[in-house]
Amino acid sequence: MSSKIKKLKDLERKLTVSVPVEDYDKKYGSKLSKIKSTAKLDGFRKGNVPDDVLRQRYGDSIHYEVLNELIQESYPKELQEQDIKPASSPAINIESEEPTKPISYSAVFEVFPEIKPKISRWKSFEKSEITLDDSDIDLAINDISERYCVWNKVDREAAKDDQVIIDFEGKIDGDPFEGNESKDFKLILGSKSMIPGFEDNLVGKKSKESFSFRTNFPEDYFKKDLAGKETEFFITLHEVQEMKKAAIDKELFEKLAMEDVTDEQTFRAEIKKRMDGEISQQEKSLTKESIYETLLQSNDFKVPNATVNEQAELMRKDSLMRMGQTVENAADDLFPVEDFLENAKKRVRLDLLFSALVQKYELEIKEDDLNHFIDDEAQKYKDAEQFKSWIQSQPQQLDQYRMVILENLLIEKLDSALKSKVKVIKFSDLANK
Repeated sequence: MSSKIKKLKDLERKLTVSVPVEDYDKKYGSKLSKIKSTAKLDGFRKGNVPDDVLRQRYGDSIHYEVLNELIQESYPKELQEQDIKPASSPAINIESEEPTKPISYSAVFEVFPEIKPKISRWKSFEKSEITLDDSDIDLAINDISERYCVWNKVDREAAKDDQVIIDFEGKIDGDPFEGNESKDFKLILGSKSMIPGFEDNLVGKKSKESFSFRTNFPEDYFKKDLAGKETEFFITLHEVQEMKKAAIDKELFEKLAMEDVTDEQTFRAEIKKRMDGEISQQEKSLTKESIYETLLQSNDFKVPNATVNEQAELMRKDSLMRMGQTVENAADDLFPVEDFLENAKKRVRLDLLFSALVQKYELEIKEDDLNHFIDDEAQKYKDAEQFKSWIQSQPQQLDQYRMVILENLLIEKLDSALKSKVKVIKFSDLANK
């Protein structure tokens, strides 16, 4: 058996394989003998049908079965022989299938790029530092008080920040569309959870009113068949409700599982502690993101289209799942896969660069690293020992932990290898993004 590899455009490769006649004859003869032992044809006893009769009757099916097996067996062997790591399934073309000559076929596929990471000292990443002041804590406490509020019915016109209960039906050119109506729908005015103009048209209306208005779906709406379309909505307003914020008291502390909090002072201290923890995580996340962006700018390489397309499909599937949809029943214009290609390409580039950097720095996860990580995670649970016992039976979760540890090790290396500059961010600016 022999093969040769040819470079096509970018990461495309063409592998041409030649299989000796002897290999074909051996498989063909074996299959013919097997059929002969069981074949029953008129005029012949079982097991005594002449080979030429069998070839006439079963020859074509045996031929293509042999071709398929030869390709399935030889393709991975020749990839290994040529030291090739394909990134996509091959497009197979049989170039010669004459049984008296060597069988020849070609396979076209994409390969992963060879990456030699560049660590540039001319570029610097941003090391984020987030500042927190008393007003940020005040806003956080107010937000909690609003989230645990109660809604009281009022007999007045609806205003911003009120909650209304409505029936609505939307029509485009007089026709309904998917998801165009709802009954007893609860909506907080000013939440911007509906398309622009919808909530504004409810302000100033009172309970028991029925009315209609027109507004447009945004031009960049995720459902392309609705994007930019003018829509008439028919509304019945059942009830206007006013918010009564939750009191800062023992009942709220219990809802928030704050066992050691007894008054407003200790409540505020606990909120600050939790916000400090969140800030620490966000600083790490933003800094890591900046490091990766800096590396991507310094390392330019092609990525396999097949891998990008697969990643885009996964991103679309995830977006659909968040809306309670599946790929099988969702319309093509609901989160079209083309919208994910740019981010998918970036994700693939980052994954490949990550792998190359791990190899460059020869990073490995030791058992102690994993055990320390599990110990830290266990502290988040009431029964730490029970968690540590349980996690040992969760191989997928352990693999995720290993990836987190590996990434942390890599970020430590890159933090030392790259130049950085401090970027100060106000917590309020971050919260408003």
